Amino acid sequence: MRAYERLLKYVKYNTQSDHDSKTYPSTSSQLVFATDLAKELTSLGVETTVDEYGYVIGKIQSTTKLNVPKLALIAHMDTSPDASGENVLPQIIYNYDGKDIVLNKQKHIILSPSVFKYLPRNTGQDLIVTDGTTLLGADDKAGVAEIMTIVEWLMEDKTINHGEIIIVFTPDEEVGNGTEYLDLKKVGADFGYTLDGSPAGEITYENFNAASATITFNGKSVHPGSAKNTMVNSIHLAYEFDSFLPKFMRPEITEKYEGFNHLTEIKGTAEKTISKYIIRNHSKTIFEKQKLDFQQVTDFMNLKYGNNTCITHIEDSYYNMKEILANHPRIIDIALESIKEIGLTPYVEPIRGGTDGARLTYMGLPCPNLGTGGYNFHGPFEYVSIQEMDQSVEVVKKIIQKVALKEKCHQ
Repeated sequence: MRAYERLLKYVKYNTQSDHDSKTYPSTSSQLVFATDLAKELTSLGVETTVDEYGYVIGKIQSTTKLNVPKLALIAHMDTSPDASGENVLPQIIYNYDGKDIVLNKQKHIILSPSVFKYLPRNTGQDLIVTDGTTLLGADDKAGVAEIMTIVEWLMEDKTINHGEIIIVFTPDEEVGNGTEYLDLKKVGADFGYTLDGSPAGEITYENFNAASATITFNGKSVHPGSAKNTMVNSIHLAYEFDSFLPKFMRPEITEKYEGFNHLTEIKGTAEKTISKYIIRNHSKTIFEKQKLDFQQVTDFMNLKYGNNTCITHIEDSYYNMKEILANHPRIIDIALESIKEIGLTPYVEPIRGGTDGARLTYMGLPCPNLGTGGYNFHGPFEYVSIQEMDQSVEVVKKIIQKVALKEKCHQ
C-alpha cells in the first residue's frame, strides 16, 4: 500500500488535541487512533505496545550482525485544534495544472498559487486537498502513513539489511506535550528522525526557542454611569499591555530567523481579562530579552495602576535543537546524503515552530526533522503531494540502509 492510501484512511479519525484539557492525551479520540495503529503494526508482524498515555512503540529487530545504531522513526497522531478536524472530506487533484484549485464552490473557498508560495512547485503532481471546511490532517498523519509504509517494506522483504528500528507515534504534539510522558528507556534508540516537515527532501535541525505567557489583568468594575475616576477596565489594560510590546515582532511581519510575540487569545470583562501569548526566537539571547520585555511591561503596569493589576506567568516550552545537534553532525549528513541519492536537492531551513524532535533532542535522543510532502498545515488550505509522500518514504529507506553500514563507534 502506498503512503497516500494510508493517509486517506487516517484522516477519517478526528484526533485534534485540546489545549485546555486536563487529561493525557488531551482527547480520547487519540487513544482510539493509537489502538488502531498498534493493531496495524502488530498485523505487519511488529512487536508493539500502546500505553495509557497513548504512546505507540513498535520494534523491528535488526537483520545485520554489525553493532549499528538503533534508529527511531517518530510522528505524532494528533492534529491541530486551530481548525476543525471533524468529518474531513479529502479530494484528489490529479496532475495539478498550476492554477487556482476550487476547494468549495458553494462557499467560494479557493486554494490559490498567488497566495500560497509552495503551490507552483507541485505543478504536475497529484494533490490531496480538503473541501475547504476542515484541516486535512497531513500534519502529521502524512508522517504516520509514511512510517507505516516503511514498516510494511521492512517486514515484507527480509533481505533488507538494517539495524533495530523503533517506531514511535506520539499524542498531543500540537499542544506542546508530545513527549511529556514518553519513556526514552522504553524507546531504546540512539538517535531518530521525526517525519513532521513540509517539502520532500527537507531536513530541519534548527527550531525556535519557545515559551508561553499568560497575563491576567485585574480591573475595577463599577456602573458606567458613575465610572469617572473610578473604573479601571481590564480589557483596556490588556490592550495597553500589548501596545508596549515591539510591534515589529509580530508573526505577520516576521520570517526566517526573526522571532515573534504572538497574541493567541484574549478573553475577559471589565473586571478581569486574560491574554495568552506564545514567544518564539531562534536566538537564545533574544528569546530571553523577549521574556524580559513581558516582565518589564508588567512591572510598569503595576507601578502605574497598583500592585497585582497585572500578573504574568511565563513558562518555557522547548529550545532550539541546533545547540545539541551541532555535536551530532553525522545524523544530519546521513539524511542529506540520502536526499541527494534519490535525486532531490536538500531543502534546509529553520523551523518557525517546533517538533517533538526538539524536546527529544534535549531529553537525550538527537532527532532532526524530515519533510513529508505536506503544506499549509493547521487550516483548510492544507494539502499534500502524493508524489512527495512517495519521495519522503524513499529518503527514509535510504537513511535506514546507510545507518546499517555504520558501526556505533563511527557515529
